[in-house]
Amino acid sequence: MTTSPTPTQAVLQAACLAAGLDATDAEPIRLAENAIWRLPAGVVVRIARPGQSAAATREVLVARWLAAQGVPAVRALDLRQPVAANGYPVTFWQELPPHEIGTVADVVALLKQLHALPKPDLPLGELDPFVRLVERIEAASSLSDDDRQWLHDRLTDLKTQWASRPRGLPECVVHGDAWVGNVARTEAGPLLMDFERASYGPPEWDLVSTAVKLTTTGAVSPEQYAAFCETYGTDVTEWEGYELFAGVREFRMTTYAAQHAATRPEWRREAQYRVDCLRGRAGAPPWRWKGIM
Repeated sequence: MTTSPTPTQAVLQAACLAAGLDATDAEPIRLAENAIWRLPAGVVVRIARPGQSAAATREVLVARWLAAQGVPAVRALDLRQPVAANGYPVTFWQELPPHEIGTVADVVALLKQLHALPKPDLPLGELDPFVRLVERIEAASSLSDDDRQWLHDRLTDLKTQWASRPRGLPECVVHGDAWVGNVARTEAGPLLMDFERASYGPPEWDLVSTAVKLTTTGAVSPEQYAAFCETYGTDVTEWEGYELFAGVREFRMTTYAAQHAATRPEWRREAQYRVDCLRGRAGAPPWRWKGIM
């Protein structure tokens, strides 16, 4: 009996055919917002969501720019990409050597290299920290109507504040989602990954991703954070814009959990807890938010 391919497998097969690659015996690595597959030939295939062709193109351009600049990062294959397959943008990458998740020290070492680079002639666009947040709230069906309305109102307030945000360090290319999950620690050293949100903007946005793990979730120790600040040369928590930037990052983390709790019942308690924290129902931070992968 022949089993029909799933929609994601059909996209994978079509994209590989267009790129001249063999999808036989492909194995899923992670099937979430983006579907990631491994080919036996040492290639990783990343299938983005429909409508995300611009972001997929940006990922490839940034990866190639970082390669030219000598920054340790995942490398895009040397072929014309992204490939459009059944309405999905698909990109192809060199498989990483054996690795584990990065550390806080790895993150700051790579950010220091990235932020020091001159602005490239690439269509990166300005940082938009609010991308897809309305869609996330609308998809969060496990939350009450009151909680979803509060999230909409909070989003409006954050956008208003962002429009008149304080200025800090000189703007530069930012990763956009700089946390340990987007760094691979290999035997040769750490590598930066996932450039979907790479853009031009305030470097504080990248620094806040680690800072909130100290002040909001308690996942980073004071000692780890002190070393992070010493390496980078500044402590973003002392900056006047920190409360706003941290608030936006917390909001993104909360709506990510809430969106996926709609289809992943095991995430519902965590998603509700994060909303309760933001609404002042769970005491003062740091809160103990569980990691969601």
